[in-house]
Amino acid sequence: MDIAETTGNVLMRQFTFPRDYTSCWQEMKAFTGSRTEQTKDEIWLLEHMPVFTLGIRENADDIKDTGDIPLVKTDRGGLVTYHGPGQLIVYLMLDLRRLGLGLKNLVNILEQVTIDLLSKHDITASRLENAPGVYVEGRKIASIGLRVQKGCTYHGLSLNVGMDLSPYDRIVPCGLSGMKMTDMKCLGVAADVPAIGRQFIQVLSSKLGYNAVYDEIS
Repeated sequence: MDIAETTGNVLMRQFTFPRDYTSCWQEMKAFTGSRTEQTKDEIWLLEHMPVFTLGIRENADDIKDTGDIPLVKTDRGGLVTYHGPGQLIVYLMLDLRRLGLGLKNLVNILEQVTIDLLSKHDITASRLENAPGVYVEGRKIASIGLRVQKGCTYHGLSLNVGMDLSPYDRIVPCGLSGMKMTDMKCLGVAADVPAIGRQFIQVLSSKLGYNAVYDEIS
């Protein structure tokens, strides 16, 4: 862990190496299960090693052939998706009551933050009715899957920055038949995940009232 910046009432953590999904999930669960009203919110920025994850709305028909990539059944909302290097993961351990937000409000904010961030790179993105996430030219670029426990969230959002998209062909991503995935690289933007992560948090902080400060990663 290379960055731990206390910014207002949120602790930002940025990891510079791809992390194992299961261990990261267990850390989020443990943090959320042990937090109190005084616990600071945390947001983690990272990448995962290749993995398919299946949410609580699991549908076996959405999985074609995982091949040599592990499949993990998890407790987030949503259906099956893929994570791998080149994809920004934003995990949000937030106290919704303290923020005065409902889950639907938070999803809307995350979508808008992503749309605003992509706009800064001249990418026009939008929502799709009844399908949480962010889309560009009919393709999905960001997915959202959250869980709420004791009024607090964990899990979060994934944004495709510059990754191998071929594993998505092995599943029906997010249960959206015929949906193709894209990333910022395919749309002409050359950017690394840590830089996009810091930009994401800057936009999110302004939406949630946080005062974000960042150091460059050495």
